[in-house]
Amino acid sequence: MINKKQSLTLLGAAALSLSLNACSVFDYLIYKPDVPQGNYMEPQQVEKLRIDMTKEQAEYILGRPVLRDSFADDTWYYVYHYKSGRDASIIHKELILRFKDQHLVSVSGDYELSPEFNTPLEQSSLPALNTQETVPQVPPQRADGKPLVEEKKLEMKTPADPQN
Repeated sequence: MINKKQSLTLLGAAALSLSLNACSVFDYLIYKPDVPQGNYMEPQQVEKLRIDMTKEQAEYILGRPVLRDSFADDTWYYVYHYKSGRDASIIHKELILRFKDQHLVSVSGDYELSPEFNTPLEQSSLPALNTQETVPQVPPQRADGKPLVEEKKLEMKTPADPQN
């Protein structure tokens, strides 16, 4: 037979093991925020890059890089790191731009480049606009044609002519 002291010890050990396991069992109830870090870039942004772009043009499209090489400002690193709070999954993407004489020479990394990347910006064509004549959209006129608000006309008084 189990005496009172042994039963209390057994009950305490069971309670302790349940309380320690409860942390991992109810872990999904604890809020953990998502942690995004670095430069988030849409694929459309990367597709706008063209060879021979200036540094200013590349920065206008992608934003400031996370890291510029301290010794040679001709290499820019765009890094995006995302850790999900729910399942601790990690997304890591990089984009490396290399410049020579202030112009873009190459791009490497986890993003897909546009097929027109090797066409310089000056030689690439803009998307075609609608060539059909468009009729301007004018709102319909009110039937009575009266203004909604009457304007008061102010008469400007001129100073008296000192000669008269």
